Order: sequence, then structure tokens, then C-alpha cells
Amino acid sequence: MKVKKLLMEAAMVILCLAGCSTLATEQKKEQLPELKIGVSVYYQDDVFIESIISRLKESVKKMEKEEGYNITLNIVDGQNSQTLQNEQADKFISQGYDVICMNLADRTAAATIIDKVKNADIPVIFFNREPVSADMKRWDKVYYVGSRPEEAGTMQGEIVLEQYLKDPGSVDRNHDGRIQYVILEGEQGHQDSLIRTEYCLKPLLDNNIVLEKLANATANWQKSQGEEKMGGWLEEYKDRIEVVFSNNDEMALGAISAIKKAGYEGKIQVVGVDGTESAIKAVENKEMLGTVINDARKQADSILKLAFNSGSGQGVGMVKELQPDNCVRIGHKVFAQWSVQQDTEGESVE
Repeated sequence: MKVKKLLMEAAMVILCLAGCSTLATEQKKEQLPELKIGVSVYYQDDVFIESIISRLKESVKKMEKEEGYNITLNIVDGQNSQTLQNEQADKFISQGYDVICMNLADRTAAATIIDKVKNADIPVIFFNREPVSADMKRWDKVYYVGSRPEEAGTMQGEIVLEQYLKDPGSVDRNHDGRIQYVILEGEQGHQDSLIRTEYCLKPLLDNNIVLEKLANATANWQKSQGEEKMGGWLEEYKDRIEVVFSNNDEMALGAISAIKKAGYEGKIQVVGVDGTESAIKAVENKEMLGTVINDARKQADSILKLAFNSGSGQGVGMVKELQPDNCVRIGHKVFAQWSVQQDTEGESVE
């Protein structure tokens, strides 16, 4: 009986200690300073935006531990409606959020958001869709995180140029001394779409490669629309199409699906932008010539760093990547079929 009594008393002590420990942890957490970050994305199902969201959720947990803060990260879907995003901004403001991050459905609507947050003295970080320069200058607590679309477009052209210089016949399949191409454009009026479209041709033109555009169309960054546009072009131009320039990987993957269905697999060179997991696999499988990696992880880390420093009042001067124009622009990287070969060779050496 004494043993049983002792065991029961020991169990009670353990439970008491556990309860006290839990209470102490909760009290300690309650004592930590708090930071509320509101994030509105234009369309949550966008594959690249999904990558940024995933990284934000992953990194905020690490930041809480490193900085000793309780951080609320509230991510909402704008459903491709600027009106809805304006309402979401109003809600963040009324709920006392410390900083707001916006991936705009309509980049020309930034002024409305800026005026709202300025009146509430809440910093705002735009990302992925850059507001016009005049809007960026409306207030000194307006920031932008993204990349340089001219760099992405140029690298696309360099991928095609390098392949052409290595093996002209693999690009100019009909040997007529010119490259017949089509372009899948992301979105009307989107600065990344416009600039990538312009710059993807420059490396080839600068090297006196003769180009012939067969067609171009807007496919709104979507795989299904990319497949639909490419399917129509293949019916019209058949194997005359030699290169597909796509403003992003999703549309490029849609084009590849159409190419396979039409029986032209391996005959048309396709290049994209973003470096999504599916695109990387397509390059590794030689279904796609190459992609330009748009680093979602680094962009997310910069968004979070800016959000923390501006929202907590610690100052954005500590964000090394921030330029005088209040922008952080992350560089791109080429991933092409020869990158896979180089990686394989590197592994064999080890």
C-alpha cells in the first residue's frame, strides 16, 4: 500500500510540474513583443506565388525564435480582384496590423493602397508586381521586393543563343538561316510580361541572328491557357515553330503538353522563367531547353526581413539588400540542359 501511495504522489508531482512548465511557457510567450503581418496575394493558386507563401510560413517560425517575438502572419487570397484586395487592406488596418504586404492584382492601383496605409502610418511592402515609379515615391514607408524582368528576358535569349551556337540545326531545324518563334505573354500591362518579351530577343539580335515571329498571345501566366494557345499555333504553323519563348514556366509547361499531343516532342525548343519544380524536372528530362530561376525563397526572406524591421520599428537600414529607391531586387540564375550535364559531371568527379 505504501508503494502504491508513493507512486500516486510521484505521479501527482510530475503532473503538477508539467502543468507549471506549460503555464510558464505560455506566460513567457505572452510576455514576448508581438508583430502582426498582413499579406494579400493577387491569386493564391499561382505556382510562383505559392512558392513565396510556403517560404514565408516556413521562415516566420525561425524568425520568432531568433528575434524573440510572437509573429502573426495572416495570408489572404485576393482572387485576382483589386477591389477585394482594397477591402483586405482596410481590414488589416482596422485590426491594427503593424505592416502590410501586397502582391497587387492591378499594379496601377497601388496609390489607393498607399494612401490608406499612409493615413494609418503602417508600412507597406509590395512584391512580385512593381508599382509605377510615381507611386513608389508617394511615401517613404513604401517598399518593393521582386526581380529585374530585363535580366530574366535576357537570360532566356542567352539560353537559346548558346544552344544555337553549339548546334545550329537543333534550333534552326529547317535550315533557312532564321529562327521562327512564338511568344507566350503573361498578362496585358504587367511590367514583367512586357519587359521579358522585349528582352528575350536582344541576345539573338545582338549576335545578328535572323528572327521571324510567327505569333504571340497572352496566356495570363496559366498552364491551361498556354496549352490552348500553343495547340492553336501548332494547327496553323505545324513544325515551322522552332522556339517558344514563355514569360513563365507554367505557360511553357502548357506549351510542352500541346507539343506532345501534336507529336512534335523533342523538335521545338521551349524556354521559361521562374525555375519551378516542374520546370526543373522538364529541363532534366530534356522536354524543355531551359528556365531562368526567379528565386522565390530569397524574395520571401527579403519580404519577411523588411516586414519585421519596418513593422517592429527597428528600421530598414539593417536590410542590406535594400536599395536607395526602397526596392530589393533578387538576381536570376540560368538552368538549362547543359546545367544538368555539368551537375552530373561534377557528381561523377566526386
